Amino acid sequence: MFPDAPRPIIDLSTGINPHAYALQDLPAEAWTRLPEADDVAALEAVAAMAYGARPGQVVAAPGTQLLISLLPRIVPLDTVAIVGPTYAEHAASWRAVGTRVDEVSSIEKVGEQSGVVVCNPNNPDGGRTDPEALRALARNLAARNGLLVVDEAFADLEDGPLSLIPNLPGEGVVVLRSFGKTYGLAGLRLGFAVAGGALAARIRAALGPWAVSGPAIAVGRRALADTLWLEQTRKRLEGDGRRLDVALTGAGMEVIGGTRLFRLAESNVADVTFDQLGRAGIFVRRFADRPSLLRFGIPGDQADWDRLTAALE
Repeated sequence: MFPDAPRPIIDLSTGINPHAYALQDLPAEAWTRLPEADDVAALEAVAAMAYGARPGQVVAAPGTQLLISLLPRIVPLDTVAIVGPTYAEHAASWRAVGTRVDEVSSIEKVGEQSGVVVCNPNNPDGGRTDPEALRALARNLAARNGLLVVDEAFADLEDGPLSLIPNLPGEGVVVLRSFGKTYGLAGLRLGFAVAGGALAARIRAALGPWAVSGPAIAVGRRALADTLWLEQTRKRLEGDGRRLDVALTGAGMEVIGGTRLFRLAESNVADVTFDQLGRAGIFVRRFADRPSLLRFGIPGDQADWDRLTAALE
């Protein structure tokens, strides 16, 4: 799109933490051996502790995108309501198997659909849904053999109470948690499904053996247990978010939502700003159906901040 833009391109179109978890040397066996069942179980146990889940509820997968694509094949449904606008791959995955998809503006607008998908917090506006309301919805869906999918990809770094996982209903719901966004290691391909025992077993069986790589298991176990890093990162990104707010409002945009990993801004010249940033080598997220909006990820080092500030002036 911008062949003459200066390199390196600063990709602010994603919601990935720019302050990645520091990688350490991995044991050679992580590369040379297939993961043992005990290794996967140890990773899932650490994830369960980090997310507040019970043993047996957590299933490790090579990224939540695979889980989003897999769920419609594991739990076939006639109709699904998706609270949106939100991450488009949810609707695409259900439509790919022939499910009718209805977009609704809130869970209060859900009708007789057999499935519901909610991102909490939502992408791209950061909107939050009360977990107690989600629990009630899950019980209602379970009573008619339906399914609630709650995508908590951006929940790790947010203030609670937010997650549905503590006191998770025993059936009728699955929660997705992303590892790569929070820990800045998207290329590692690691994510988790959290569900009641029966559904968790079906997801695990659908993934098959050795679904998660040895290096991902080793890094995931170490990072998910590092609660100090997570708390320090929350504070660091909170400050980064305030700094980004100042830059965006100073450029005449209105910040209308977001999380600690991104901001959604509105402007009546968003198309001009998108082009201006692109020519400066900075790529942000735009929306074909909502041309006044742009989503900005968090810049990384000082050089990235300087380039963004200069491009916005």
